Amino acid sequence: MTQIYAAEAEQFARDGFTILRGFYGRTMMIDPIREGARRIVAALCAKYGVDAPTATADEAMGPGYMALARANRAWGGEVYDAVKQIPAFMRLVSDARNDDVFRALRPASEPGLAAGGYGIRIDSPGEDKFRAPWHQEFPAQLRSPDGLVYWSPLVSIIPEIGPVELAVGSQREGIVPVYRDDAGIGKSGAYALRLDQEAARLARYPHASPVTEPGDLIVMDFLTLHQSGENVSDRPRWSMQWRMFNFADPLGVKLSWRGSFAAGQSFETILPELIAPPQ
Repeated sequence: MTQIYAAEAEQFARDGFTILRGFYGRTMMIDPIREGARRIVAALCAKYGVDAPTATADEAMGPGYMALARANRAWGGEVYDAVKQIPAFMRLVSDARNDDVFRALRPASEPGLAAGGYGIRIDSPGEDKFRAPWHQEFPAQLRSPDGLVYWSPLVSIIPEIGPVELAVGSQREGIVPVYRDDAGIGKSGAYALRLDQEAARLARYPHASPVTEPGDLIVMDFLTLHQSGENVSDRPRWSMQWRMFNFADPLGVKLSWRGSFAAGQSFETILPELIAPPQ
């Protein structure tokens, strides 16, 4: 049984997130995922004739991936689609300790793993089109509002590479209505959702941008306001995300635990009351 300490549980209840340092073993759990990513980048570089360094995971996930994506952005998209299918990643997502964390932070819950709600993000410098704006997880995922986001890095997350930014304590807002806005750069799906009265809401809370290392785990409430950090470094930010929800939540039961964008449907057809007027 995974131990959640009182201080971590208290931080989660107060701030809407907590950080479990060194939660996953680097050698047994993280390095096999990084090696899987290296092999995929190397295979695609060979396939498309891109001359790039791929001998180590750091090379392949840094300059190797950047060279591939610069040669053709769609080839970078192939990496994005492929890496979520690495068996070592799937083993980490379904690790029984993740269930333990959920039950520790949500007593008397029945954890579920959101289908289609897991993946590995690759955020390159300056790619604002794919940067997640301020949001709550619930409209984009549904399942149930009583859910947790699991966020864990595959590279060192330093300020320049853009740590995830959180509005501390914002889970107290409850479910926030949203409206669509493509930001003038063609954002779509969950990336095009904006919070109702966003600036006023965000001004109510202090913000945190935790620096983390591979093996660390950030756990956040489905209703905590957060956004992708801005990557101003010279290398991509690789991070893993998956979502768990509570089968026992009354609204989740009412929705039959249906998903949103990742499940091929939009929350507007399931919970139209979440729609706010354009602003």
